[in-house]
This record gives sequence, C-alpha cells and structure tokens, in this order.
Amino acid sequence: VTVSGGEATQQAGFVHTLCEAIKANPALHRLTCFVDTNGSCPTAVWDELEHVVDGVMVDLKCLDDDIHRELTGRSNEATLASIRHLAGQGRLYEVRLLLVAGYNDDPALIERTAQWLACVDPAMRVKLIGFRAHGARPHDPPLQEPTRDTLERAADILRSVANLDVCVI
Repeated sequence: VTVSGGEATQQAGFVHTLCEAIKANPALHRLTCFVDTNGSCPTAVWDELEHVVDGVMVDLKCLDDDIHRELTGRSNEATLASIRHLAGQGRLYEVRLLLVAGYNDDPALIERTAQWLACVDPAMRVKLIGFRAHGARPHDPPLQEPTRDTLERAADILRSVANLDVCVI
C-alpha cells in the first residue's frame, strides 16, 4: 500500500492510523506500507511514522537550493533532512531525481548530487525521472523535457561517480 497524492505527510496522523490498521489486521498484515513524498516535512513526522511505515520514496528536485527554489518555490532543506533522517532509520526506499532540461541537468551538479547521495547511503537506490510537461503547472519560462540521451548520461554519472543503483524512467 503506497500513500501518495498531494503530499501524504500533510496527513501524517491519517497515514499512521491507516498503516497501523493494516499491520493489525490479520487479513492485511502481510502488506507493506510505503509513503511517496516530496520530503518537505519536519523529521518529527518520520519519527511518528517510523514503526508503521516500511519504506519511503522521496522526490528530490535538485540538490542546489537555488535551483530547487526556482523549480518549486521553496527550499530543499527539509527534503535533504528527510532523506538523511529516513536513511538513518532504515526507511528510505529510494530517492527520485526529477531531471528538468536546462535546470538541473548540468553534469557537475549531477556529480555533486551523486556524491551527496552516496555519503548519505552508499547503497542508495535512485530513480531518475525525466520531467514531462503534460499535466504540469504553467511555468515561466516553460519547463523543457530532457531527451533520453540526457537521462542516460545523467544515469551514467550517478553510477560512475558513486556506484549508485540507478533506474531511468
């Protein structure tokens, strides 16, 4: 069972109750409970969910705070703290990197991201996702989709710099 949607951590009490009920139900207790998040919550939320959530998938838009702010309108400080905290709890299932052409696809930035992620967890699982304009909110200037070659080059950097487990979508 994966809880996602707007931002699941904004309903942490509900997520806790739901996962706790799944774990307590003999017909359901074999199911795993995951959270799909942008990680922009206090680490206390992860402490609240630690014993009922099996894993967390965190979206990281960009390691560089200025670029992250440009893409999302907010700092990445809480997201980075969530990644570190969840890794320390053994609850970080994967980090999802969203690649946006012309914003966060610079090879040097991808290399720094790989090094940071490997410092958090050398066995980090990373899902590299290309931005898709379909259904995205308008942005000025419009955000561009990366090419498949750009995604593959970024994956190669993540693998070669830090030997990360990378899947490209």
